[in-house]
Amino acid sequence: MKIEAVCGSGLGSSFMVEMNIKTVLKELGLETVEVNHYDLGSTTPDLADIFFVAADLADSAGHLGNVVVLNSIIDMDELKEKVTKACQNFGIL
Repeated sequence: MKIEAVCGSGLGSSFMVEMNIKTVLKELGLETVEVNHYDLGSTTPDLADIFFVAADLADSAGHLGNVVVLNSIIDMDELKEKVTKACQNFGIL
């Protein structure tokens, strides 16, 4: 399974979300899931199985397919809940 964290520029917030997703995956015992970060303009649907974006980019990210919208990119509880659900949906948890 591949996960992409996406933001407008592909630098700060997507990198932070990537690192936080990796932390959650480690807590879940899923350290083999590939996680990266990109900017919205460079991201294509074939780069990942699921894309995590902030709420302000939700309308612009619809073309990616399987998108998880984060209401708060710093809320670890929300992130853990949504990463866990995504992993369950993909049958790896």
